[in-house]
Formats: sequence, C-alpha cells, structure tokens
Amino acid sequence: MKSLLSTLRPAIGTTVLLTVLLGGVYPLLTTGILQLGFKAQAQGSLIRDSDGKVIGSRLVGQNFDQPQYLWGRLSATGTAPYNAGASSGSNLGANNPALMDAVKGRIDALQKADPLNARPIPVDLVTASGSGLDPEISPAAADYQVGRIAQARGIGAAVVKSAIAKSTRQRDLGVLGEPRVNVLEVNLRLDGKLK
Repeated sequence: MKSLLSTLRPAIGTTVLLTVLLGGVYPLLTTGILQLGFKAQAQGSLIRDSDGKVIGSRLVGQNFDQPQYLWGRLSATGTAPYNAGASSGSNLGANNPALMDAVKGRIDALQKADPLNARPIPVDLVTASGSGLDPEISPAAADYQVGRIAQARGIGAAVVKSAIAKSTRQRDLGVLGEPRVNVLEVNLRLDGKLK
C-alpha cells in the first residue's frame, strides 16, 4: 500500500501542476501578451463603422454580388456563402464536372455583369480558396472589375482604383505571399464607411 501511494503521489502532483500551468497560467499569459501587443488581431481583426458597430472582419470574406461592389472569390462553404461555421474547400478535382460547371457559371456571371470587358478573367474570380472564406483577391482580379463598379456607381475609374490601392497589402516582409486586395475594405471605402 505504501509503494502504491509513493507511486501515485508524484503522478497526481504532476497532473495537478501541469493542469494549472497549461490549463490556466499559459492561456492567461498568452492572452495577455496578445491583447497588449496585437489587440486588433487577437479580437478578430474586426472592422467597425463610425458608431463602433462591427461591420465585418478583415479575415473572413463576405458575399457581394451587386454590380456596384467588388466581388471576392467563390465560397465553397455550402448553401450559405462565407459561412465560417462550414469552412472548407470544395475538394473537387480539376476535371470534375461540378467544378467546371461552377467555373463556367462564374465566367457567365462576370461577362453578363460587364459585357464590354474583353480582358482575360483572373483565375481567383472563378475558383474558391481552400477555406472558402478568403477575404482577399489578387490586384489583377480587383483591376478586372474597375469598369463595372465605376459604371454601376456613376463615378470615375480613378476613384475605384484609389479605393483598391488603399486596400492592397504587399508581400509580408517583402517576400512572403503575394500582393492582395481586401474586398470588404474596398467596398466600405466605396460606400464612404472607411477612409
């Protein structure tokens, strides 16, 4: 009995110690550091209007399909586009007929919305991202839509391009990733809700 207690005591003590450290101290410490050093990111990179109301997040795409707005990538999150609770890619192979139909449907929608635009359609406007929630598109995809947006809003193309330029992020640290345009930010700038 004594040897059993001498064996269990360190095991129980270690379990309690690790539970307190890893289940309490570590999460509180990391949360505190993140709140102090990276508050906006730690709280979801939320975008708020002038009244402080949350409009969206810089990290999760939103569905825009009206002609006066910049359109993002296709969302593969099921029946509700950009549903963060159903994040996933489509898992359709390059030769899958369903993927081909989705691409053709998006090409048709883009051509119908802007019939005078004869430029090649950037691939990120007709395919979904791996998460189905991508909030950004390439500068080429944004530039492809300038004419449609300007015409629908009755404004000059330079105004649309300025909103796109202000919402474009370059490569992180100058080498990581690709330049990208945040769709929600552009649309909020065009609506006058973000400077």
